[in-house]
Formats: sequence, C-alpha cells, structure tokens
Amino acid sequence: MSELSIQPLNPAILPAAAGNYTHGVQVEGAGRLVFVSGQVPWADGHGKIPESFEDQCRMVWRNVLAVLAEAGLEVRNLVKVTTYLSDRQYRALNSKIREEILGEHAPALTIIICDIYAEEWLLEIEAVAAA
Repeated sequence: MSELSIQPLNPAILPAAAGNYTHGVQVEGAGRLVFVSGQVPWADGHGKIPESFEDQCRMVWRNVLAVLAEAGLEVRNLVKVTTYLSDRQYRALNSKIREEILGEHAPALTIIICDIYAEEWLLEIEAVAAA
C-alpha cells in the first residue's frame, strides 16, 4: 500500500483560503476512509446540554475526535469537515475553536447556517478522514 498523502488544492483563480481550511483536498494512497456522522452536543453525564456555544462546540469536537480515535485516527487524517451552525452569530467563535482543535491542519471545509434538529443544539459537525 502507498504512503498516505493529503495535499491541499488551492487554485490560483480563487481567493486565498482564510483561516485553517483549503479549497480542496487530494488524497492519495488511502487504504480506508472513515465517515463521521453529524456529531451534536449530547447531554453530559448529568443529563444536561451545555448552554453556551463555546461549551457545545468543544463537546462536539470532542465527539468527532472520539470517533476518529476509535478508528485509530487523529486530526491530521481529516480531509473534509462540514459544520452546521444554528445562527451566524457563532461564526467567529466557531472558527476560533476549530483553529485550536485543528492547529496547522487544513481540511476542506463547509459551514452551513441552518435549523438544527433539536432547538437546544447550536451546531453539528460531520467529517471524513482518510488513512
């Protein structure tokens, strides 16, 4: 099997990607793909859903990372992340937390402002990883 290579695709005709994402991702040598279902801020051990966006966002990323870990993968294996936000007001904080989680890693990224399944959930994140 070939060595895994995840390369950013940033065509010169597009504006530079701002933040930690890339316009596209080319994956070569992948032996497997892992699809992470939409993760939401499930209730904690006390049956409570965090009220703040920051706490919900961190919980959702923890859930995404837990699924990756279950497959023996890490943040560096992410090739595509889709984030659904319940309101535009969360864009900046979402970006800040995502940058903390991803570090220098820049997967393909989509952010959608929409109605989330449960009213108390402020976001949902789904992802694709390659190994």
